[in-house]
Formats: sequence, structure tokens, C-alpha cells
Amino acid sequence: MDGTWEFEAEIWLADGGSWAFVTLPPEVDDDVRLLSGPPTGFGSVRVEVTLGGSTWRTSVFPDKRRGFVLPLKKAVRRAESLEIGDSTRLRLSLL
Repeated sequence: MDGTWEFEAEIWLADGGSWAFVTLPPEVDDDVRLLSGPPTGFGSVRVEVTLGGSTWRTSVFPDKRRGFVLPLKKAVRRAESLEIGDSTRLRLSLL
């Protein structure tokens, strides 16, 4: 485990409707929990994400029902021609 993962995930819209996310697969979620150390703040973990030609820094956030979720800004979805419900490949690294 080196703190970097590649995975495929489906884009979904949060209840209430303006934020889009992907859910980290269970094995990535487990590794992030193990490698990120003690929780800070409300449990968010700083990461760097690459999706297609876009790379940015953000945080993944714990969700009681889904595990860690990663927000996808509209600008990134637009730049990569992605819609809600699309499946996409991401590379995620702990910072």
C-alpha cells in the first residue's frame, strides 16, 4: 500500500441535488482509513485526484451509509464531459 489507488466509480448526485460525488470502493475506503492516521476535523482526508486530463487537490469525506465519498466539481465534470450516472476511472493519492 503506497497511498495511491486507481478505480472506477459511478457519479451520483447528493440528496438535495447540487453536489456530485463518487464513492470510494470498499477496499480503497479501508486502505484510506488505515493509512490516513487518526481522524481530524470531521474525518475528512486530504487527497490529490486525477480524472482524465484534470488533476486537483480536495478531500474525501466520511458518509455513514457509503463510506468515504469524493466530491466532483461541476467544472471538472464539464471539462471531462461527464454526467451524473456516468462511470469514470480515477486516480487518488493521499496527501
